[in-house]
Amino acid sequence: MSALTIDNILSNPKNLERILDNMKDGIIAHDLSRRIFYFNKRAEEITGYRREDVVGKDCHEALGGPFCGSRCSFCGNQPIFLDTAEYPINIITRGGDPRRLEMTATMMRDENDREVGVLATFRDVTDLFELRVKAKEMTGFSNIIGCDSKMVEVFRQIKDVSGYDYPVHIFGETGTGKELVANAIHSESLRAGNPFVPINCGALPEGLIESELFGHVKGAFSGAIRDKKGRFELANKGTILLDEIAELPKLLQVKLLRFLQEGTFEKVGGEKTVSVDVRVVSATNKDLKKEVKKGSFREDLFYRLNVIPIHIPPIRERKSDIPLLVDHFLSKAPVFQGQRPARISQEALNMLMDYAWPGNVRELQNAVQFAIVRCKGKVIRPEDLPLELKDIIFEKPKRGPQRKLDAERVEAALTKTGGNKARAAKILGVGRATLYRFLGDHPHGRTGD
Repeated sequence: MSALTIDNILSNPKNLERILDNMKDGIIAHDLSRRIFYFNKRAEEITGYRREDVVGKDCHEALGGPFCGSRCSFCGNQPIFLDTAEYPINIITRGGDPRRLEMTATMMRDENDREVGVLATFRDVTDLFELRVKAKEMTGFSNIIGCDSKMVEVFRQIKDVSGYDYPVHIFGETGTGKELVANAIHSESLRAGNPFVPINCGALPEGLIESELFGHVKGAFSGAIRDKKGRFELANKGTILLDEIAELPKLLQVKLLRFLQEGTFEKVGGEKTVSVDVRVVSATNKDLKKEVKKGSFREDLFYRLNVIPIHIPPIRERKSDIPLLVDHFLSKAPVFQGQRPARISQEALNMLMDYAWPGNVRELQNAVQFAIVRCKGKVIRPEDLPLELKDIIFEKPKRGPQRKLDAERVEAALTKTGGNKARAAKILGVGRATLYRFLGDHPHGRTGD
């Protein structure tokens, strides 16, 4: 086809529109005043908004708010924009459905290299999450490591709440990664790009926690030599994590309840009412319902915080995640010049799989780091593990009948699962560590992951 023919085709706006309407990606284009001048058919299908309802309008008004959430470069008076930006976003469609998109935004320029607008292309990747779950390919989500079905359910909850601003309460044992989950909720939400501010309610003296949360004015108390912003003010437009919320004093619970109801507070010693836009996520390793019954936690505050509860399972309930976590910690360990990354022997991994981990992921990380030092960055063996770990593992005999394994049954199970040991162990009715030990004693058997 000649260049002249191509130019003739592209010079016809209808032809160009047909090309863009047949693309698999959604396309939105707006000028520097956020006025939408192009919205293709795929963008209609993904967002639920019709072209005729949005073209010619401010994109924030037409789409019910900043389409890119806190990553929008056109929310302030002076746009701050790089030539190209790529990021994931979660949106709520016009019909109320949450969707996850991969966005690429590019600055458009005229023939004199002047900025004239933004072209945003986006792809709906919502269904990829479910496909990965069904294919058992899920090994983590938003910087959280895990493939166990209990953790996959946590990932689903994080994804589901990302498009909403409702309070979330995270509960789980010490060391399970509650702050990681809170950070993931923030990163997956439209508030990503704005501050994520954590505060440990149990780590501050009672006399200081009100000032830390809500700030104070100059002269409010001895030592208050200037006005100070509190964590809620610092988290404006973002997310605040109130960790160890069960330790919050009763008087502060009243002030927090008022903020959740009205979105306002007064600084310590101040008379002016401060209003901020903050999403509240709380976390604790205690049972807040029991704390309410004991009278140490307000029942009305509990119901305000516990709108969306997320439980983080302990390691002993998701042992199939241990090999993934160990590999992650080993990959993060420093490697000196000329050395290979440390590895773990099957015998040592079996011991980690058999341990109850009362300190959960934090304790596992400590044990791996201890072993890396002991083995001098080579191969971690049972003797390199912490002494208390080795002592406790064999204290209690396993209860109940033990399922015997034989080479034929193991081979059949591994063949059925395509070499996946975790799924094979479930078919055989044994723990993964038991299967690992059997394979270690029968080196000629199948050794697929």
